[in-house]
Amino acid sequence: MDLLAKVYKRLGTPSDGVVLVHSAFKQFARDGYRAPIVLRSLVEYFERGTLLMPTMSWRYVNAANPLFDELDTPSNTGILTELFRTEYADVRSLHPTHSVAGRGKMARTLVQTHHYDETPCSSRSPFGLLSRHDAWVLMLGISMDCCTLVHFGEESVAPELYLRPSDQRETYSCRDRKGQVFEVTLRRHRFLPRDYFQFQDQLAGEGKLQVARIGNTTCRAFRAVDMVRIVTEALKQSPDAILAKPGQRYRMM
Repeated sequence: MDLLAKVYKRLGTPSDGVVLVHSAFKQFARDGYRAPIVLRSLVEYFERGTLLMPTMSWRYVNAANPLFDELDTPSNTGILTELFRTEYADVRSLHPTHSVAGRGKMARTLVQTHHYDETPCSSRSPFGLLSRHDAWVLMLGISMDCCTLVHFGEESVAPELYLRPSDQRETYSCRDRKGQVFEVTLRRHRFLPRDYFQFQDQLAGEGKLQVARIGNTTCRAFRAVDMVRIVTEALKQSPDAILAKPGQRYRMM
């Protein structure tokens, strides 16, 4: 077993389970790794399970360019996701801004209903379905402020606060790999200062966050159901719980 695979195992991510991988390659590159090697290690380790990667395209698909193509629209979430999309993925969800590519036994089930709802991370999106399938989230070289799963909690509990109003819906055409075109209505997320790091602290405090390093690259893993529970509880207590307070570390999302 190579070093990368040993780290995935140490993090507790089951090789035959469902895993969503967020990634940034910059630190891997500084440590001398090549992107195809890192990606191959992921594909091989989770070969018996289901591997998902966000292949978001909000930089390329917008009101001025309202067409998403499952095969041709590139991912703007890093080199590993683009390589996965083009070289390994069997399916990709039909969503203009928040698509997810996948391979493995559960991939089609997890992506096939993403375009049914008008919000990016609804209960029928891959993000909304993760916790139902005991999935894990693996974050390679990327911090918690990029955890898209938190948006599912926002949309579930306080959609009017975190989503643009219904009268600002946008309509897109999404073409699947067979050439069939679907009209998809979208309510985008509001551009707000969000504090996702609080959830990392809560996961760690409960012993639900696993952390390991590959060279200088920090890797984190946790079960989707734990993140959804923590976020949902926080929002039910206070719908604005995710909004960053003055002086807090946050990211505009």
